[in-house]
Amino acid sequence: MSEENTSWHPGEIVPASGGIYECGCGGEHHWSTDVKGHRFPPLPSGCSGEFWTLQKPAHPESYLG
Repeated sequence: MSEENTSWHPGEIVPASGGIYECGCGGEHHWSTDVKGHRFPPLPSGCSGEFWTLQKPAHPESYLG
């Protein structure tokens, strides 16, 4: 995964189906996705973060692999 993105800005394309994403502010805002190709949503109102990071892939054995 070293050549792949580790964070995504709102509006970017979701890279893989299934996963829990966390905002970059450390405020524990979470978002889950089940559909590859959808776009990342805006960060929650009042969130000071700028991006989403993958906290937990739903299928780690096949994530971006």
